Amino acid sequence: MRKDVRILLVGEPKVGKTSLIMSLVSEEFPDVVPYRAEEITIPADVTPERVPTHIVDYSEAEQTDEQLFQEISKANVICIVYAVNNKKSIEKVTSHWIPLITENTDKDSRVPLILVGNKSDLVEHSSMETILPIMNQYSEIETCVECSAKNLKNISELFYYAQKAVLHPTGPLYCPEKKDMKPLCVKALTRIFKVSDLDNDGNLNDNELNFFQRTCFNTPLEPQALEDVKNVVRKNLIDGVCDNGLTLKGFLFLHTLFIQRGRHETTWTVLRRFGYDDDLELNQDYLFPPLKIPPDCTTELNHNAYLFLQSVFDKHDKDRDCALSPEELKDLFDVFPYMPWGPDVNNTVCTNDQGWITYQGYLSQWTLTTYLDVQRCLEYLGYLGYSIIAEQESQAAGITVTRDKKIDLQKKQTQRSVFRCNVFGDIGSGKSGFLQAFLGRNLVLQKTIKEEHRSYYAINTTYVYGQEKYLLLHEVFPDFDYLSDADLACDIVCLVYDVSNPYSFEYCAKVFKQYFMDSKTPCMMIAAKSDLPEVKQMYGCSPLEFCRRHKMPPPQSFTCNAAAAPNKDIYTKLTTMAMYPHARLRCMCTCNRCTFCLCQNFLNSELLQTVRAKLYAVVLRRHVSQADLKSSTFWLRASVGATVFAVLGFAMYRVLLKTR
Repeated sequence: MRKDVRILLVGEPKVGKTSLIMSLVSEEFPDVVPYRAEEITIPADVTPERVPTHIVDYSEAEQTDEQLFQEISKANVICIVYAVNNKKSIEKVTSHWIPLITENTDKDSRVPLILVGNKSDLVEHSSMETILPIMNQYSEIETCVECSAKNLKNISELFYYAQKAVLHPTGPLYCPEKKDMKPLCVKALTRIFKVSDLDNDGNLNDNELNFFQRTCFNTPLEPQALEDVKNVVRKNLIDGVCDNGLTLKGFLFLHTLFIQRGRHETTWTVLRRFGYDDDLELNQDYLFPPLKIPPDCTTELNHNAYLFLQSVFDKHDKDRDCALSPEELKDLFDVFPYMPWGPDVNNTVCTNDQGWITYQGYLSQWTLTTYLDVQRCLEYLGYLGYSIIAEQESQAAGITVTRDKKIDLQKKQTQRSVFRCNVFGDIGSGKSGFLQAFLGRNLVLQKTIKEEHRSYYAINTTYVYGQEKYLLLHEVFPDFDYLSDADLACDIVCLVYDVSNPYSFEYCAKVFKQYFMDSKTPCMMIAAKSDLPEVKQMYGCSPLEFCRRHKMPPPQSFTCNAAAAPNKDIYTKLTTMAMYPHARLRCMCTCNRCTFCLCQNFLNSELLQTVRAKLYAVVLRRHVSQADLKSSTFWLRASVGATVFAVLGFAMYRVLLKTR
């Protein structure tokens, strides 16, 4: 919505331009009329549309042509005033004023015109017969109003129509020659219909219509009013109502009817509620709401956003096979101005045997977009109508900005759900195979992937001590001389070498020493292609010895050359290390069965966290005086406490060992 409206009155001398302005302000006809009225500003709380309005007068006697041209260029709407009792002033509308305005305005931004027939009190007949052909000839003319400054007839209406011509213009919506809505308007309303069709059955049922009405106009429709609307459509359109629901044709017909009856504000209210501007393009403020992201913080979808995306998936998964076929995916993105997902997405997330994106893959791709490019995610959510359907202020309400990673390291715990693993390795070491194996594809399936559809990302879920997390793998191009900040910024580093290539490990060692040896980012060495005969690496020490020297876990054997889907335990290990970078994980199995895993689960339990917090409060926050330190009673209590803790710890260990 515009911040203000600027109305300019032009016309031949003595047609009553100044009188109209003064009659509006004083609500009476002035005895003395100056050559030109000063600019008038009407406050927002006085106008029907709640928008400040500036009214500007023009006088040929007091202003130059240059000043007139400047005022025309600044005006939002121009009222061409003529006297109904003066034929010459009517002729000047087409011979002088409209050509003059056209020459001094931008062709791309049409200024709406209002024809004003003043002095209607002096004649008994109407000038409409003369004016109608002019209105039909010039599409920029919004309407014509006959009024009288002397009798105060239609004065308020005149300026209301002028304001309405700016705030709710007809031009972008309707073509008078064709007597139909323009293509851009139809396109925008079609998207609005599809977003509002919550069950995707092609009809707006009573619940959907009521939700639409409440969303746009803050009030639901009474049952009888709802039935009356559908009856109007039924009488005029055969297929406007189907299964007692409003079809797309019926929805478009209703808005055409609103426009034809002069109720443009109804259609504009709907368009603006769904994010459209005056040019019927989605507003940038709607698509990209402000979202502050401090350094070292990441972005994730919150619970409400996932629920919304789940509902969108269910809405378009018509065959209920938990996967989106190409037709279903196209239907889902029909509300977008372009297709956002290319063929590479099918090689970034999980798909079914037919190569269709599964439910898990669908959510994974949204998670990936949010993490890598949150602005694009906001844009996509805007196209889907997230803020409207989820009844949120903007798409930003669906995004969680995680806390600084440094705080996670200090507190030795994290609330994040998405962890990034950058995969390094020499050419041919098996990086791409490692990424695709994460999506459940063995070597046979990987060979079917076209080079132009290849993806350098892979994202899927893993479970760490019973918690579902997303692991994002990014294959870094092996350019040792130049690694960008994005290549180095991650939660864990994966160094892949080919066990059958004697020169493959050297690249991993160099990358580690140059970029990660002194960093706090955990690293893991992957011995890829372990199904092939292992050869000695041409390096100063073996990969195992290298890992021992740098306090890294031993190299993890990996192969995707198997008949079944590759084993995913290694990805769980990576996620675990990313979640607990401060911990030296001697056990790398994450099986949830061994003693280490059971202890880890116990240590992460809410019960132990609560007990630990209370002990800290009692022991650490208690003031210990010098007298206490010298007291034998104090040390006796401390010894007993330590003994109890030791006994309890040993007992817990024995219990867990027996369970195993």
